[in-house]
Amino acid sequence: MVTVGLWVRLEARPGREDDVARFLIGAQDLVDAEQGTTSWFAAQLGPTTFAIFDVFATEEGRDAHLRGAVATALGEKAADLFAEAPAIEKLDLLASKLP
Repeated sequence: MVTVGLWVRLEARPGREDDVARFLIGAQDLVDAEQGTTSWFAAQLGPTTFAIFDVFATEEGRDAHLRGAVATALGEKAADLFAEAPAIEKLDLLASKLP
């Protein structure tokens, strides 16, 4: 059962949209190695707007993800790829359906 999650909104710098998409696609390999991340999604919401949504069974899993490889890479590339700092929101899940 998942209990907590993250919603991360990302706004690409003009002309960097393809680079953001490639970064997110490549991040899946890093997330696949995380034991505490139950599900992870990267999406494009509009021409320059992207998002990450992920869920965890425990607060510890979420905290480990926030200290993990994707978060580190996101921080390292933020100034280059994004028009503004990624907006990271922690959330508590009320209901879910997973396979």
